[in-house]
Amino acid sequence: MTRRRKTLIAAIVIVFFWLPAYALFVTGLARHVLPGAPWYVNLLFYALTGTFWIVPIGLSLPWMYREP
Repeated sequence: MTRRRKTLIAAIVIVFFWLPAYALFVTGLARHVLPGAPWYVNLLFYALTGTFWIVPIGLSLPWMYREP
């Protein structure tokens, strides 16, 4: 499989499947965990969850650039 095709597959999976699922998960988690929490807990929660969405991108990069 060519690098271009791998990049397309990874982009489609990440944009259309991973990000919406992750956003729904984080929203549901925040709804149950954060009500009444102090502002610094909210800040920490959203800073961490806003950073973790990039993990599958980092994992897919070696796969995309691996030689066929």
